Amino acid sequence: MIDPKKSTLYSGGARGAEAAFGEAAQAHGVAELNFTFEGHHIARSVSTQPLTAEELTKSDMVMSEVSRRLNRDYSSRPWMRQILQSICYQVNRGYQVFVIGTIQADESVKGGTGWAVELAKLFNRPLHVFDQGQGKWFTWSDEAWKEDTPSIEHFAFCGTGTRNLNEVGAKAIADLFARSYAIS
Repeated sequence: MIDPKKSTLYSGGARGAEAAFGEAAQAHGVAELNFTFEGHHIARSVSTQPLTAEELTKSDMVMSEVSRRLNRDYSSRPWMRQILQSICYQVNRGYQVFVIGTIQADESVKGGTGWAVELAKLFNRPLHVFDQGQGKWFTWSDEAWKEDTPSIEHFAFCGTGTRNLNEVGAKAIADLFARSYAIS
């Protein structure tokens, strides 16, 4: 079992899944680092790392590759582009990635959350998605989603996902932390 006092959650602090990951981390004594940028309104301001415009732009090449893989446009709207660029920092710092969202028929994940999932695949990170509609965790393995019950196994991990977190998704996050950092 990983020592929570030696662990760090990398996230973005946005409302929904990211805020719930942060709250669970705090409750279990896990350090938290939230990537943000000027003008970004976040729900959790605990331990933030503001990214400069120059730092955000450094992720453009990798995000263009993710855009190609997802067959989605890499937004030209500055605010949305900055969100996607900051996700690159979250996933890059985590050695294991946990996402709350919706797995689609083409095996991608819905919305902006899908960008984090594709980055995790690109960076070859252990990747786990809790599908709120199905109420189950899935792990990406051998190019397919496989039902699983993951736990946090790395000291540095990323927690991200939908802003539209429901009760089932919130419980999945709470259970993940309880399973990973059992209190003795």
